[in-house]
Amino acid sequence: MMRSLVRIVFLIPILSVTLLLIYYNSVLKWKGIHRYNITEERFVLAEACDAFTQGKERSFVFEDTLAISFERDNCREYIRQNHYITSPLSEEEADFPLAYIMVVHKDFHMFERMFRAVYMPQNIYCIHVDEKAKSNFLHSVERMAECFPNVFLASRTEPVVYAGISRLLADINCIKDLVKSEVQWKYVINTCGQDFPLKTNKEIIQHLKRFNGKNVTPGVLPPNHAIPRTKYVHREDLVHSLVLRTTLVKPPPPHNITIYFGTAYVALTRQFAKFIFEDQRAIDLLTWSKDTYSPDEHYWVTLNRIADVPGSMPNGMWEGDLRAIKWSDMKDHGGCHGHYIRDICIYGKGDLPWLVNSKSIFANKFEIKAYPPTLECLEIRLRERALNQSEITVQHDWYL
Repeated sequence: MMRSLVRIVFLIPILSVTLLLIYYNSVLKWKGIHRYNITEERFVLAEACDAFTQGKERSFVFEDTLAISFERDNCREYIRQNHYITSPLSEEEADFPLAYIMVVHKDFHMFERMFRAVYMPQNIYCIHVDEKAKSNFLHSVERMAECFPNVFLASRTEPVVYAGISRLLADINCIKDLVKSEVQWKYVINTCGQDFPLKTNKEIIQHLKRFNGKNVTPGVLPPNHAIPRTKYVHREDLVHSLVLRTTLVKPPPPHNITIYFGTAYVALTRQFAKFIFEDQRAIDLLTWSKDTYSPDEHYWVTLNRIADVPGSMPNGMWEGDLRAIKWSDMKDHGGCHGHYIRDICIYGKGDLPWLVNSKSIFANKFEIKAYPPTLECLEIRLRERALNQSEITVQHDWYL
């Protein structure tokens, strides 16, 4: 009897220590969550997301955690309830403001999630709302923008047609507004409403700094399939919102410029942004491009391959890692776990392992209504990393 009691007494502290180790291991695994006073529901969500990013299945009911409703006179409460970051998180970020172009036309919930994910008070944001967008969408964007002193709507809007000149003009309209800003931003990054960041603001800055003041415009000489885009005259059909190719052959590019082919998503320096409005080559190339197919996929990269252009990369190719995209004709990404639209994957939660291991600073495309866990989980990881990188003391819950 005495021996049994001794064994029990001896086992109690061992069991206690073991339980404490298990508890602290789980706490430290998500230390940021507990550090920022996160609810138990968010803790369970974080554990589910950890499983998804490791390619494991986990049952969890996802809900939109963003408080969408707000009034113009209650911006402070809107910002507080939705946990916007209201101070630069580091000196490096404060000293390297970024400018963002956001071209949007639908799904305010998705756009708002993306906006919150990239919002920093030292940055500046130009939102271009498609002229064809529904009035309630425009109204929601306007009300949200009024809550932030560094956010504004483009002074001129376009009825955007996919692959038309209007898409490029939407970006250019915002750039024209941004170069007038007193914010001395270092780079401007263009985005659309179905983008989402894969890196924190600090990581994006460090990524861009590696280019030493060069514009990032991934692209090469046009492959055979892209040559007709600039060889023939194209017309925007505003009624059906599409671009039609004609049989008319275009004249050669102005100033004997060599046309390149690349991505529509770029990161441009402030000096380059000013250049496109002042240099005759840039002005004439834009005019020449107005009847081409998807001119945003040749305009930026073509100018950036000219040697004397500010921040140019004459020998550049596909470097940049600006966007992670799963194209349907590419086989090196493990397949699409959501569905394809225009040959681009709409990410499902099964794509999370690929996304979290990507070197790109953004990914495209997302639909919050179709696959909410994908965004929820990326946002949790992003916010946690941002706060762990922070050099300031967090005064309240900035997690989610």
